Amino acid sequence: MGTWNLEPGTWNLEPGTRNPEPGTRNQEPGNLEPGTRNLEQFHTVAVLVQPIAVVTKPGGTSWWAQASAIERVACGVGALLFSSGVVHVAILLGTGASWDGPLSLRKAATFGLSFGLTLMNIVWVASFLEMSRTVRASLIGSFTAACALETVLVTMQAWRGVPSHFNLETTFDGLVARALAIGGAVLVAVISWLMVAAWRRRPPVEDSFRVAIRLGLSILVAAQLVGALMIARGMLLVFAGNPQAAYDTAGSLKPVHGVAMHGILVLPLLAYALSFVDWPEQRRLHIIRVASAAYVLLTIVIFVWSA
Repeated sequence: MGTWNLEPGTWNLEPGTRNPEPGTRNQEPGNLEPGTRNLEQFHTVAVLVQPIAVVTKPGGTSWWAQASAIERVACGVGALLFSSGVVHVAILLGTGASWDGPLSLRKAATFGLSFGLTLMNIVWVASFLEMSRTVRASLIGSFTAACALETVLVTMQAWRGVPSHFNLETTFDGLVARALAIGGAVLVAVISWLMVAAWRRRPPVEDSFRVAIRLGLSILVAAQLVGALMIARGMLLVFAGNPQAAYDTAGSLKPVHGVAMHGILVLPLLAYALSFVDWPEQRRLHIIRVASAAYVLLTIVIFVWSA
């Protein structure tokens, strides 16, 4: 009496603890006033099965308060990358500089904005997947380092006035291009691992959010594969002695790459927003399924149009 046994994988009621003893998700007896169990405890259970635990933990405990050190560092790095993107957008608007071409600061802006948002969102989404602390820390740490590496190198090359990709003109530029390729490989590996984890085990969240996580990560993997295709096609043209064609060819796939990259942002956030609406879970699930199908269709249409 006085304890609640929730499904494995759900959040613990004790602030600051996310991984209690296996099989138990209990609240200590005596935490609720006598006579209030019927209302308070049912409210607590309703909160716990919400897809996102951002500011709904008992006692006001937020997702941030329960985040690990590596998750907080990753979010901080993501915020810095996003801020860098905002600064470069302001520079482009303020100076009237060109938004076109491989030498434009546009690339520094888009990489900062996209990688900043993606990094923070991946950290948040990954926190709902079943995995050990060691594996989670390794994946988040690797993803953070790769996102920072990609953004810093692209920004550096933009300010140097030279292309970041397909640029083998000097030894240094060649090293930068290879480092970008290594960073991209790390991104693909981490995202693929997270996708497999999402499909292999049922994330302890509502069905609508589970579908959003799984399809969002799957679309993100597709985005990385498109990016790899862009690099491969471009490098073949560079080795053939036609670097300008490499930029033109890779650029044609930018729209589908950008759209697919942000499915992991759109779908889980839509599921989060729906969690505040007083609708049955089946209706929310139906909306997420329709939205996911529409997003996949949009990605395919843009790919066919761009290819």
